[in-house]
Amino acid sequence: MKNNAPKRILIVDDEDKMRRVLELQLQTAGYEVSKAGTAEEGLALVKAFAEDRPFTLAITDLRMPGRDGLYFLEHARAANPAMPVVVMTAFGTIETAIAAMKAGASDYLLKPFSLEDMLITVEKVLELSSLRTENQALREALTQRYDFDRIVGRSEKMQDVFQAAKRVAATRATVLLGGESGSGKGMLAQAIHNNSPRRAAPFVKITCSAIPENLMESELFGYEKGAFTGAMKSHPGKFEQADGGTVFLDEIGDVPPAVQVKLLRVLQEREFERLGGTKTIQVDVRVIAATNQDLRAALEQGAFREDLYYRLNVVPINLPSLRERKEDVDDLVAHFLKRFVDDLGGRVSAISPKALEKLRAYHWPGNVRELENIIQRAMVMAEGEVIELDDIRLDGAQSSPHKNGDSFLPDGLTLEQYEQELIREAMRRADNNKSQAARLLGLTRNALRYRLGQMGIEDDSGAAPD
Repeated sequence: MKNNAPKRILIVDDEDKMRRVLELQLQTAGYEVSKAGTAEEGLALVKAFAEDRPFTLAITDLRMPGRDGLYFLEHARAANPAMPVVVMTAFGTIETAIAAMKAGASDYLLKPFSLEDMLITVEKVLELSSLRTENQALREALTQRYDFDRIVGRSEKMQDVFQAAKRVAATRATVLLGGESGSGKGMLAQAIHNNSPRRAAPFVKITCSAIPENLMESELFGYEKGAFTGAMKSHPGKFEQADGGTVFLDEIGDVPPAVQVKLLRVLQEREFERLGGTKTIQVDVRVIAATNQDLRAALEQGAFREDLYYRLNVVPINLPSLRERKEDVDDLVAHFLKRFVDDLGGRVSAISPKALEKLRAYHWPGNVRELENIIQRAMVMAEGEVIELDDIRLDGAQSSPHKNGDSFLPDGLTLEQYEQELIREAMRRADNNKSQAARLLGLTRNALRYRLGQMGIEDDSGAAPD
């Protein structure tokens, strides 16, 4: 709800006539005005109203008997940091105005000035102040949404992920996030950034698979005017835009080999040249990469550079699939119900036990993203105030070619995923002993090691033999 109360402006000037003229003009423009004849008097007013309807702007003369405008500026901003201050000074003392700007003044007026110019300056400063306030509120809301505590996951595997992410967030180390599509890699990357010393700087996401190969270099590193047909002016790339912050390279496995060389240089030297340029550009960025591919297999096939892989894989964090953390389904359902209830009219806010049991039994090929979509759809389609069993439409089950119970694969599970589930179950029963797990599966130990490698599970064969 918008606050329609008039904005409050404080005028601090030792000349009665100046105070009165400014007061009349500002009141005519719709502002509520208070006046002070000295810096001390003005500062007392700022402090008195700091909690209850604080001033939205102050205008102060710089040269006054006793304490001057710089004194007022320093102490007023300490009492009310959100209050912008405009300073007034004579034309011959512009150096003082510049000093005031360095000390935190939002703008200055050179005497003599017209009342019209004064109003324009006040409106501009208030507009910028309002934008800063809105941006800060949005930034705080974003930080809260992507805080580690806001990511749902009480399971042991997700708690391990959170602990690793919290430790790495405070550093500038490069992170490689692994996991299937829809498992939450993007949300975790944003949370790492928001909990890092770089939180106030940009977080720039780049979905590598969505950029055509011939445009990827210019998209990442920018280009100079005339670098190619249609390059009418120079343009900074994503790395320049993220300077001081974080670059999130989603689906890093889709980066073509020619661009991998440049990425390697950025990670090693923190520098690059724009496409068509010769000037070396230095950047300070933290890189978080994510992949749903087996990058080790890509190394063996020559599709991904080994040196780049090890530069990216400084801190690997693998997000489990939803079917590996079924104990989180209930909490995720409750989270999505709460999240969508207002957007969808507030009619549906609960789910029946049978519907919830159906969700628990599903194998979630699309992971958390699929669960989110199914809950949102069920809330839209439900006839009552509670999501019932028939309101749950599982994409994997619907798309299965088998009907009437003829399928011998669990609903929503592909053959590859089912094989991986069997391997994980065998490893659990064998307490991670590869020889015993291989016997349970009817495989040789080397065949099991090969399949574990394809699944992205590290080979610890250098340890004591099992």
